[in-house]
Amino acid sequence: MKLFKYFLSAILIVTAIWSCTDEDFGNIDFISTATPPTNVSALFKVTQDNTGLVSIAPTAEGAAYFEIKYGDATTSVARVAPGKIVNHTYAEGNYIVTISAYGITGSKTEVTKDLVVSFKTPEFGTEPIVANDAAKSKKVNVTVPNDTKYAVFFEVTFVENGVETIKSANVGDTVSYQYANAGLYTIKVVLKGAAIATVEFIVTDFAVTEILQPISSAPTQPGRLATDYISIFSDAYSNVAGSDFSPWWWQNTIYTAFNLNGDAMLQYSNLNYQGIQIGTAQNVTSMETLHIDVWSAVANNVKFFPLPVGIAPANEKFYTLNLLADQWNSFDIPLSYFTDQGLALDNIHQFKFEGTGTIFVDNIYFYRAASAPSKLTGTWKIAPEAGALAVGPSLGNYSWWGNSAGDVTARACLFDDEYVFANNGSFKNIMGGSTWIEGWQGTEGCGTPVAPHNGTVSSSFFYDEAAGKITITGKGAYLGIPKPFNGGELSNPANAPGSITYDVTLSDNDNTMNLVLAYGSGYWSFKLVREVSPIVGNWKIAPEAGALAVGPALGNYSWWGNSAGDVTTRACLFDDKYVFAANGSFSNVQDGSTWIEGWQGVEGCGTPVAPHNGSAIATYVYNETEGTVTVTGTGAYLGLPKPYNGGELSSPANAPGSITYDVAFSDGGNTMNLVLFYGSGYWSFKLVK
Repeated sequence: MKLFKYFLSAILIVTAIWSCTDEDFGNIDFISTATPPTNVSALFKVTQDNTGLVSIAPTAEGAAYFEIKYGDATTSVARVAPGKIVNHTYAEGNYIVTISAYGITGSKTEVTKDLVVSFKTPEFGTEPIVANDAAKSKKVNVTVPNDTKYAVFFEVTFVENGVETIKSANVGDTVSYQYANAGLYTIKVVLKGAAIATVEFIVTDFAVTEILQPISSAPTQPGRLATDYISIFSDAYSNVAGSDFSPWWWQNTIYTAFNLNGDAMLQYSNLNYQGIQIGTAQNVTSMETLHIDVWSAVANNVKFFPLPVGIAPANEKFYTLNLLADQWNSFDIPLSYFTDQGLALDNIHQFKFEGTGTIFVDNIYFYRAASAPSKLTGTWKIAPEAGALAVGPSLGNYSWWGNSAGDVTARACLFDDEYVFANNGSFKNIMGGSTWIEGWQGTEGCGTPVAPHNGTVSSSFFYDEAAGKITITGKGAYLGIPKPFNGGELSNPANAPGSITYDVTLSDNDNTMNLVLAYGSGYWSFKLVREVSPIVGNWKIAPEAGALAVGPALGNYSWWGNSAGDVTTRACLFDDKYVFAANGSFSNVQDGSTWIEGWQGVEGCGTPVAPHNGSAIATYVYNETEGTVTVTGTGAYLGLPKPYNGGELSSPANAPGSITYDVAFSDGGNTMNLVLFYGSGYWSFKLVK
């Protein structure tokens, strides 16, 4: 590499001056957010003519408009629309320019930028840094360190295939350029101030490089119960034994077992087609989704085939993996994509890839949603009490800091945050546009959540009840507060880990979650409480006449109703329990005996008849707004099993997968009144807690 630097030139620049008028503020179509603006900055450009004329171009995400305070004796404030600039003439000197960005609601984010206006020839301090991007192939970053003299901004000229591209930035910032091809290139950096003279830094034969293999692991996979996955290749799970990842199929592809810092991957180079022979054929009909992660240095399309035993080539089905360059591409393919095309999934013994180039593969497995609700399913918040957040030197000793009772109000934007665990294993942080942020995130106090800790990440959870641990997976997902992680505390949001594991203890009927996190120097403790629905609890049919009734219209249940005597003669029914758990699970508990009817075989107290025998793995959803409760699970019911939405059963085998009831509560939430329209009339059930 040859360096030609510090060539002074007296170049007069004819600058096209941008302008801004009040008319620019009539159109607000660009407004797309009601949150305070983020990433507020400004680019300064000064004319090289000794006049001190500076163009200020403010930038931000989510800004409706900007206000600029020049930092000199000028008392007026400039109002600037997004995408526009304002011009101002400065005398020689050092200035602090204030940029205020306003959102649609009037919320403001303010930053300051230093500006040096000098008619002296600018001087480099530390040489400009020209480097290949560590993560993006054929991308070059150029930074001019903030130790220059008499400079305001710099321009970088990139030349590729005879075409010049000029990019500019403030001193101390970075510009980037994406080359189409790797190779040797000349890059010129021009340092500019208010003086006529400029100074150049030229790099010749700079080697623009191509990244040909992943430099980071595929996304961390969520924890799963062994019954909920079948893994072929993944460090995250137990794999089917004996698989061959390069069977001889007369392919041109070259297979290499690739290892990145202990993370095993499959590398397929010179790809034309490539097979994987699974150790033993797998029946995956109980699974729902096929997952695979693929990395490629170039944008590419690869066909991916799951192959049953004995399938003819003409009947093979594939899914096209559309790969973006220089990144892991994650695919969750519904198995219905294949079954809808007639592919059998009861005897899968191979996979096949067809394509070109080189790919890296990780995490090939089948999975399904958790077969039963987790104990954690539901919405949790930090307990509104002193000490719900605490940190200290050892387990049980959280003396370094703990929130006060007053913090529940002062930090209300944190105490109303929700930590949502879903039945399907997904997890979400919900902050409602505001949470408590700290200095390492930019400022201290209630404010707009800072990425990646802003609830936008796709994340999951795994609760290992036996080990007493919860793992939250997803860069930016967390419990309690985002700063601590396993082994440290964050000083930069960009360094958020891919997963965090907490020790957990449940109490108060599993509605209180006590978490402990060892972060290296000490221990954080978090106490969360679950939002409990009024429907949660054990319910029975009210022991009174008319608790079960049916009739032709709402409020008219004249066709039949149980008598007071039935409470005794049908005691095996009136002692049945309808159990709604806080985690969304539901169960019918009959203790070995209930009232059965003729359509179930005989009339009277007897052994419950499947599927209405409490064996269903069932869930419920209570919709307070609509006044309904839905129990899901074949054989799950409320009141009596016979009626359902649209009819009454004549055979247990025809039990529906779910039933929805209208519901209302009375008696301080201790009485549940249910109505079910079954097509010919209405059933009414009265339950008591």
